[in-house]
Amino acid sequence: MKQTLIGCILFFAAGFGLAGSAAAQSGGAVPRSQARVPQQVMQKIFEEVKTPYKYGVVIPQPDSSRMVDSPTVFRQNGQWYMTYIIFDGKGYETWLAKSDNLLQWTQLGRIMSFTENTWDATQKAGYVALIDTEWGGSYEVEKFENKYWLSYLGGSESGYEAGRLGIGMASSVDLSKPAEVTRLPKPVLSAIDHDARPYDDETIYKSLVIRDKARQTGHRFVMYYNAKGKKKDTSGNGFESIALAVSDDMKQWKRVGGKPLITRNTGICGDAQIAKIGDVYVMFYFGAFWKPGAFERFACSYDLVNWTDWTGQDLIAPTEPYDKTYAHKPWVVKWNGVVYHFYNAVGENGRVIALATSKDLSSKNKP
Repeated sequence: MKQTLIGCILFFAAGFGLAGSAAAQSGGAVPRSQARVPQQVMQKIFEEVKTPYKYGVVIPQPDSSRMVDSPTVFRQNGQWYMTYIIFDGKGYETWLAKSDNLLQWTQLGRIMSFTENTWDATQKAGYVALIDTEWGGSYEVEKFENKYWLSYLGGSESGYEAGRLGIGMASSVDLSKPAEVTRLPKPVLSAIDHDARPYDDETIYKSLVIRDKARQTGHRFVMYYNAKGKKKDTSGNGFESIALAVSDDMKQWKRVGGKPLITRNTGICGDAQIAKIGDVYVMFYFGAFWKPGAFERFACSYDLVNWTDWTGQDLIAPTEPYDKTYAHKPWVVKWNGVVYHFYNAVGENGRVIALATSKDLSSKNKP
């Protein structure tokens, strides 16, 4: 609560003045929930979330045969935790680490491991659900039905994101310990569902689940997920977009709309994370291959459904030896006045998790 209050005071003291801006922009002709976020608000969001100082690698590869990916950062009992995935050539498993300061991390162990004869035998890339989305807030995880929840990318074929993947749901009684979670027996979203859309009828990738506190969508829970359809771009290649599903019980999910929320109709738009800054929802995501490389972007919304894409410079782009190939897959938090932007970096150190910050922390805190 203290962090939330401080974050709100700092935000509004900085003169963001977000409330009412869309209504003024639209002259009252467009419902607030459908209004585009004005450029001046987008610019202020960019200034608030930017992290120009690259701290470096915080989760290295365990060894040359295993790569790390996809950070999710949350807080529990006064401690920071991160789930991330390790690819060993066979598939994905989900691991847990902890930190006192968001800079140095200690690996704890696995929470989702390989199994046999299941739909998700060799792919279990987990992402913690229902993390507090308030910018500068608690970042704690909310329980539902007295359990913590995770969504995950699942599949049974060996290889890097091989075969037809789907989204599974799992639960845990304690996210601070490296214990196996309890998984539902079947995927909750799949490319072969009867209501699959043209943008997700080939395979489905990473997901994020948040609580829709204001019931903007009419449902308790919202899922943002990456998906690829059978439709090809102008070069004959498939492409990934960010889409939306909703639920009231975390087990039954239904798609919303007939088109994706964020797409370039080529390359990749993926791996959404949601933060609420004032009255604006901010979606951090990564783009790839619609311009060279992979890089971090954001979009803004007043209602979780209609999004205005940022057209300015990337939040993170390759600049260092450790992220010279790709800088992507964001998780961003603000804590004690500092913005921490975790991302997957690919470069001379292999595939690792790196960190950029809004203040230069390297000389003082780096081990």
